[in-house]
Amino acid sequence: MLIVAPLSILGVWQEEFRKFADFPYSLTVLNGAGSRKTENLRQISTNGLQVAVINYESAWRLEGDLSAWDADLIVCDEGHKIKTHNIAASKCMHRLGAKARYRMLLTGTLITNKAIDVFSPYKFLNPAVFGNSFYTFRNRYFDMTGYGLHVPVLKKSMTDELTRRIHSIAFRATKAECLDLPETTEIIRTVELEPKTQQLYRDMVHDSFIAINGAEVTAVNVLTRLLRLSQLTGGFLHEDGSERPVPVSDAKQTAVADIVDSAAQDGKKLVIIARFLPEIAAITRMLEKKAIGYSLISGEIRDRDEQVQRFQTDPDVTVFVGQIATAGMGITLTAADTMVFYSLDYSMSNFEQTKARIHRVGQRNPCTYVYLVASGTVDEKVLKALRDKADLARVLIDDYRAGKNPFQNN
Repeated sequence: MLIVAPLSILGVWQEEFRKFADFPYSLTVLNGAGSRKTENLRQISTNGLQVAVINYESAWRLEGDLSAWDADLIVCDEGHKIKTHNIAASKCMHRLGAKARYRMLLTGTLITNKAIDVFSPYKFLNPAVFGNSFYTFRNRYFDMTGYGLHVPVLKKSMTDELTRRIHSIAFRATKAECLDLPETTEIIRTVELEPKTQQLYRDMVHDSFIAINGAEVTAVNVLTRLLRLSQLTGGFLHEDGSERPVPVSDAKQTAVADIVDSAAQDGKKLVIIARFLPEIAAITRMLEKKAIGYSLISGEIRDRDEQVQRFQTDPDVTVFVGQIATAGMGITLTAADTMVFYSLDYSMSNFEQTKARIHRVGQRNPCTYVYLVASGTVDEKVLKALRDKADLARVLIDDYRAGKNPFQNN
């Protein structure tokens, strides 16, 4: 059995087997240098079920060795990671899958942005569903629209067929169907930027609109402009040519400090999620000044399992701080029932996955999500798109084509 998963959750499989496997097995997590991975693969014990766990990046680098190992069953965990059909990891999984007797793909977000995302995972699972050719699949089910005909839009006449084929080999279980989880509540906490910051924000909105006006308007350039505005609402900006971020606002820092104080008074643990590293650094500095114990997972942290364990079990560690892109998968944070989103990225998949860290098996209390939103800014538009499961880039482009400034709230 070969399990391929994101690097950040390899250890989760080891722990889950330890908890639930009521049969003989030998499990090896393939990590370290390439030669070490190869040697560990060859030395897996033949007692019971043989299980190798590896991350997507390493899988395609060790494809030859994995192919020779010839797993009967291949599992793609967080299978939306291979949604792009022509990247190395996806091609590798297609080839390995073609050799395996059984294939399984696990994901909570099969379609992360567009319906066209289903092709690559299904090519791994069973090419008979949608075929081997991405372009034949695309031409059958989608019209290409937008500038340069780069935007796939599902043909209305093909919606039923696409849905039927997706479900032909899929099993979908919702939380409501299989778990008795407590209710959730969402709170939008509005913060007011300082007057000088508001003026800086308005100037950037104007400049962003001027920059795209008359040029080719694509998802890349509108989201790049949006990124700068999102950085500002979080309190920091990167000046051109400077590596060090410049503080421009304390509004969200003040709000999150107040929430931390309230949680401490109530004796409750708290999860704080942010997008950008300067925000993470500012939050941890605030916690250190208050002498509040915390765990941290960001792109720079390696000991993920230890950080999670401390938060879950140590009464002196009362706050978990996570970067949304790296702390949103494969961890359990049920010691808290409140999660604060200091800032958001633009991925619906990251958004839903991160929320599930506290609202999952083991959670006994109603859960609360608090969103810090800078009034009158793109924060409002981003949150609305995520909650509506809308394509944010498409929303911005549609606003522009309707004659509006896409970076303003309408």
